[in-house]
Amino acid sequence: MPRDLDLSLLRAFATVVETGSVTMAAKLLNRTQAAVSLQIRRLEDSLSQPLFERQHKKLILAPAGELLLGQAQRLLALNDEIFDRMTTPAFDGEVRLGIPVDVITTYVPPILRRFNTAWPHVRVSLIAKNSFDLLEDLAAGAVDLTITTDLDSAGRCEVLRTDKLVWVGVPGGAAHRRTPLPIAIGGKTCRFRPVTIEAMRRTGRDWRVVLQVANQDAVNATVAAGLAVGALLRCTVPSGLEVLSAEAGLPELPAFMINLHMPKTGGSDIAKELARHIRAEFAARAALGEGVLTDEISGRTSGRARRASRSNATHARAR
Repeated sequence: MPRDLDLSLLRAFATVVETGSVTMAAKLLNRTQAAVSLQIRRLEDSLSQPLFERQHKKLILAPAGELLLGQAQRLLALNDEIFDRMTTPAFDGEVRLGIPVDVITTYVPPILRRFNTAWPHVRVSLIAKNSFDLLEDLAAGAVDLTITTDLDSAGRCEVLRTDKLVWVGVPGGAAHRRTPLPIAIGGKTCRFRPVTIEAMRRTGRDWRVVLQVANQDAVNATVAAGLAVGALLRCTVPSGLEVLSAEAGLPELPAFMINLHMPKTGGSDIAKELARHIRAEFAARAALGEGVLTDEISGRTSGRARRASRSNATHARAR
């Protein structure tokens, strides 16, 4: 006798893994945290095996969870595709996407490629600025939706990814050993600027800004020339630059969130469709990662804890 999987349970499972948080998954699914936890337990009961293991108050994917994740995402994607094709009208017109300059290369090409394949009559206009300026544009109606990089997820936004801000330099370079330390940094509204400067002030080490400009290509070029070090999200470090290890003696930098913002009105149907493609791209990349979760699911008995060791295979990368 055929047995059918409950798609709502699979969606709860995939959303918890993709967001890294039961709390965040509950917000996205418009459910309580307890309800999402119950859905996970129901899915585990239906499959007769645990999907998560507890380790030091954190949850990681169990072997069964790792096996299920990719298949669940494909099944959900097929479900969404069928539903959209049967219910969504043909789109045309223009949608304006705001995006931080340092995130473009890593994330935008595959998103736009798939979106253009699905909706060839829609024109996508990219507005590349710093996150501060993009939020002002969204409030003013100058963009239809925007991605930002922020220290938190305060306000009306959806967390797509959390990533570490890291120091970068040219391979074999010596800029990190110079005194004062030469730093290439973004303009006055750059989100990374204040945290980078504050981190250096705490060290007491002499430093100087050799470039401050809103042009990310100029920052990367200065670092690639060996004239300075810079600060980038780990996922956005381009080929030709490398993450400087702790041995470089530079202060630790905080993690940032890559957030998706929609207008207070919810946005147009075209903007919502583009937002769906954006979420799908980030979710697909998250499936390649370790799947470490930050929330506990109450009522679970932990199995033998083990750490996933698969590396995150995202191409050169983004915030």
